[in-house]
Amino acid sequence: MNSLNLSLQEDILAQLFTEARTHSAWQDRAIPTSVLHQIYDLLKMGPTSANCLPARFVFIQSPEAKEKLKPALSSGNVQKTMTAPVTVLVAYDEAFYEKLPTLFPHGDARSWFTSSPELAHETAFRNGSMQAAYLILACRSLGLDTGPMSGFNAALVDELFLAGTTWKSNLLINMGYGIPEKLHNRLPRLPFDEACSVV
Repeated sequence: MNSLNLSLQEDILAQLFTEARTHSAWQDRAIPTSVLHQIYDLLKMGPTSANCLPARFVFIQSPEAKEKLKPALSSGNVQKTMTAPVTVLVAYDEAFYEKLPTLFPHGDARSWFTSSPELAHETAFRNGSMQAAYLILACRSLGLDTGPMSGFNAALVDELFLAGTTWKSNLLINMGYGIPEKLHNRLPRLPFDEACSVV
């Protein structure tokens, strides 16, 4: 089958992009652990540089874990996070290259990064951020809503949840089933001519 001839139907594009929204208010509806596995099994298939897969995910779900996270949140993010069924701490592994002999067996990719800390950090952060976007699309494809956030104390989050690891926090994403009635009007987007060039 030629993939160039395939195009998603409009209702699927709407669910993933044109009608999807960032949510801040949540239904009191739990997300089963099996669905968290489904989300990861989808997002892990998204492309990353040399298949490096540097993102790491901490699914913060229990009331105790939410209370632990609370002091690290900016004031505007507290309510939406405390009421979300799950908050995902998306981190990146600073030592992601240790997995490359398995993930990228075609060559000695590990040495590309052990010899350059700057390249390792740039690669981990960029590709980990892409994987966060894949997580959002995976959630939307399974009928969940998301609310990504950057308003938090990263150093405190690292101390509370990632101490003793080589993981560093990147962003938080609230997950659940949103309440459409509590959405604000959609904000404008830049048109093609202001955001793009063709050369």
